[in-house]
Amino acid sequence: MGGAFVTFRADRRKQLWDLAQGKAGAPPPKGLAKEKAEWLKPGLRGRVKFLKGEGRLRHASLKDFWEQD
Repeated sequence: MGGAFVTFRADRRKQLWDLAQGKAGAPPPKGLAKEKAEWLKPGLRGRVKFLKGEGRLRHASLKDFWEQD
């Protein structure tokens, strides 16, 4: 697990933050309880670019996001 680079303009970054805060508080998936992680409830989707050919998600960057019902 790790973070992703978020390089949106300030207004779009605030929109992402507000959506994430509204979905905070979900329980962690089984086996992935991390003390510093904050898990989100379903409904926030994103398009992420990452290095291919790796067994894990590495060097991720968030390209777009949207709320899904």
